[in-house]
Order: sequence, then structure tokens, then C-alpha cells
Amino acid sequence: MKPLSGVRILDLTRVLAGPFCTAILADLGAEVIKVEPPAGDDYRHVGPFKEGESALFALNNRGKKSIVLDLKSPEARDIALQLAAVSDVVIENFRPGVADRLGIGPKALHAANPALIFASISGFGQSGPLAEMPAYDVVVQAMSGWMDSTGEEGGGPLRTGEAIGDIAAGLYAAVGILAALVGRGRAAPEAQTGVQIDIAMLDCLVSMLPTSHALHHYAGVKVQRTGNRHPLSTPFGAFKSADNAVIIAVLGARQFAQLAKLMGDETIASDPRFASDELRTRHEPELRALIERWTSQFPTEVLVAELLAQGIPAAPILSLAEVLETPHAAMRDLVSPVPHHSLGTSPVAGQPLRFNGVKPVAVQGAPALGGDTRAVLEGLGLTATQISGLFAAGIVKGADLA
Repeated sequence: MKPLSGVRILDLTRVLAGPFCTAILADLGAEVIKVEPPAGDDYRHVGPFKEGESALFALNNRGKKSIVLDLKSPEARDIALQLAAVSDVVIENFRPGVADRLGIGPKALHAANPALIFASISGFGQSGPLAEMPAYDVVVQAMSGWMDSTGEEGGGPLRTGEAIGDIAAGLYAAVGILAALVGRGRAAPEAQTGVQIDIAMLDCLVSMLPTSHALHHYAGVKVQRTGNRHPLSTPFGAFKSADNAVIIAVLGARQFAQLAKLMGDETIASDPRFASDELRTRHEPELRALIERWTSQFPTEVLVAELLAQGIPAAPILSLAEVLETPHAAMRDLVSPVPHHSLGTSPVAGQPLRFNGVKPVAVQGAPALGGDTRAVLEGLGLTATQISGLFAAGIVKGADLA
């Protein structure tokens, strides 16, 4: 299933948020032409490395073509304008105003292609007092409420283990681009107009805090860090086992009664301190002590089996390596090998969507720096002499032009 087959995307992004978005679109069949500066995307130079190839670049740039343009050159800008004229989507993650200064902002590109979808990813958006503020993931996590709500109970704020700000912005950018493509496709050809999509990492993270919003707006209480337990539901979190910890997620009176029965003390379910979810959360320390008196007697594997048998959601805490070794991960193809120009094959996580049971995956791995420069320029109608002149002048660069 390649539902975006025939869609061309001009990718002016680097590092993570933008490339994460366009990798998803490449999985879905879009032709993604990645424009890189002469030194390449920053992620090409960030480890870990395998045989000289950046793992982060390989994971987030699968399925794309690479063309090297020095966009500070007028000639390179003209090539970018030509590419935008024959593309459906342009996506960039420069600081606000940089694309305009380079002559490749939405106004210039819409003049070349009135129906173009132009998506901009930034830390704080294209407008507002913070628009010009530089942002990496940790900056936006710190300012969004994510770090403040993450951490051990009574402890300090913690950064989420992954670059959730970049990932969230990439996902929302993909949603916005797909929505714009659908909207444009429903219009008559003569009525199709371009659109500019503004994706801010801060906005994305703030929108992804439903529990915090519930506490702040509706309960009128300050968001507190609760470690591995849920702030609203109890028992819902990690509990000590004989060998590690077990996740128990109880929601509602029926599941709580099942848990009490399994623990061998059904009076717990009728204890007035634990008569509702709200009361159980209020008396969480007392209830935790009772539960851990039981869970600490058994290894995690035994606890998970017994809890699941009673219809109570439960799980061990697995590392990535452990989950990828499970038969379920293998059957669901959570990681797929794709051909790579240097490594032979490259394992990629891909995207998790399935269409009629089929998971779309890019047909090739991340490209060599400038590996598609000649082919892309030829597709624009440039002659071999013109291409050679651009290369000699340092305006373009590519592995196939060395």
C-alpha cells in the first residue's frame, strides 16, 4: 500500500522533527527530495556510527533522494524554486524568517506554484513573542509542562527519555500535510490554492497533555509529579516484585475486586478507603503497601500471568532490546531491514500504520549525500553541460558527480 504514490515532497529540513515527518511520508509512497547543504544534514555527523554511517540519519531519512544545494547561491535558489514548482509539498524547519531571507519562503514558492502546500516546523511557531527563540527538544520540553509533570513523586523535573518534542512536531506535521493534500484534492483544479502550515514544537507538546489539562482546567489543582503511578487512577503503575517490578493497571470497581480476590483478601475491595477510584488515589500509599506485600512474594513473570488470567492489564518493564526479541515484535515487523547504499541493509523502525494488514515501508534506506543530484537536475531538464558547470562552481554537489 503506497497511498501517497505520485506525491512529490521537497524536503528542506534537517536533524529530527522534519526528517521524521518526511520519512513517514516516504514510507507511504511519496517521492521525497531532500535538499542538503554542502556539509550534509547535521545528523550525518552525529553518532552512533556504523561503518561511518550515522544511525540517526539512517533511521530518519529512509526512502528519500538527496540533492546538495548551497542555498546561499542565487543559482541554487533558482533550482529550489524549479523543484518547488513541480512539487506538491515543501517542508522546512529553518528559524522563522530564514526561508524568506533565502528567497524560498512561502510567498516566493507560492508565486512559482500557487497550489503548493508549504509546511514550517519551528520551536515556537511563525508568530508570537518567542518566535525567534532557538529551540531544541529539551528547551521545549522544559517550557511546555512536560518536564514539570515528569519525575519521581517529591523529586525534581525530568526530561522524557526520547526527543518527544521533535517526534510530536514531526507527527503533527505529517497530519497537517495529509489533511492539506486531502483538502486540495477535493477542490476543482482551478480552485486549488496553496496553504501554509505552521507547526510549533511547543504547541504540539502542550496539546499532548490531556491529564495535565484535566487537572489544571477542570479540577483546579496543580499538576504534581507522580513517578510511575497515574495521577488520577489507582492502582495504576509499577509495583515491586520478587525480581524487579510489575505494571498493574486497574480501572474501575470490577477490576479492583478481581485484584483483591487474586491477592487473597477480598475485604480490600469493600474497605471504605478504597471505595472509588478517587478514594484509592487519595489513599494510594496505604493501598500500595497492601499490594506490594503480595507482589513482592512472586517474580514478575508469574504475576503478569496471574493478573492477565483474571482480565487485569499487567506487564513487565522491558528494554527496547527485550521487546524486539519477542515473537509479537517479529510478527508485527516492528523493525524492518531496507537496502542501504553503504551498509547493504539498514534496520529501520518505520511507521506503525497498516493498510489492509500491510505495513508500508520505504523501498530503500537513507541516501548518500547528494547521491541523487544528477538525476534530480536532469529531471528538471538541465543539460549535462549545465550540471557540470553547477558542480564546478560548487553550487551543487553529489556522490554521483565526484
